[in-house]
Amino acid sequence: MKNNSSLEDLQLYQNYVQLMYYTYMICKKFPLEEQASLVSDLKIVLREGLDELILAQKSFERDERLMHLNALDGKLKVFKVLIRVSQKFRYISSHNYGAWSRKVAGVTNLLGAWVKKCLKL
Repeated sequence: MKNNSSLEDLQLYQNYVQLMYYTYMICKKFPLEEQASLVSDLKIVLREGLDELILAQKSFERDERLMHLNALDGKLKVFKVLIRVSQKFRYISSHNYGAWSRKVAGVTNLLGAWVKKCLKL
């Protein structure tokens, strides 16, 4: 990814924002007692991932960009576990779990492609 591209033009950014929208929508289904814990954790991990995505796009140096992309990958792995916990405790339906997982997979695939491109430079 060239640094001169706009953040909003990045497909990864667009998919990530869609993942955030879906997460905020689906978290409304969680029980009230989970709003301060699991829901909060989900939102924090996503927000921290967004920070890493923005920092990666703004980075001029390959190693710095890769560092942020790897941090984003780690956040997505944590996020996947939190989604599984949500489904295990039946806060979301199997349908919601599948849709949520597909959105995360889409982001992860785009992230992987960006990492590969950086590694070729």
